Amino acid sequence: MKYGIYILPLLAGVAIATQAVINAQLKVIVGYPLIAAFISFFIGTMALGVLILLNQVPFPSLTFLESTSLYKLSGGLLGAAFVSLIIISVSRIGASVMFSLVIAGQLITAMSYDHFGSFGLRTSHLDVSKVIGVTLLIVGAYLINKK
Repeated sequence: MKYGIYILPLLAGVAIATQAVINAQLKVIVGYPLIAAFISFFIGTMALGVLILLNQVPFPSLTFLESTSLYKLSGGLLGAAFVSLIIISVSRIGASVMFSLVIAGQLITAMSYDHFGSFGLRTSHLDVSKVIGVTLLIVGAYLINKK
């Protein structure tokens, strides 16, 4: 079962792709991508709140803010930016092109973080095969979009 952990990112990918098309439909109804993103995050926040209450997870004291670097609190901002940008782009370029570009951006960034050991990650140096892989992904996005 040690390989079961690899299913979780696949499920996350399914969730993100589904979220993108659902939020794009929500944007059509509410008329503005930021409102759609706000509604999406509000519902998600409420769901997390219910899970926290049901599981009786203790919430940390706010004193942790005194010793926390601001960048460690920016995940929500990055998530909001991601969802907003997805809502804006998915209906214009389609889900497959959009996600191939998202994945290329994620891989380029992740490989940079791994290469330099950013954020305390284990170092995994960049090599030719990784560069070729990302290049092929970008070419694939171009081919998917080619009319």
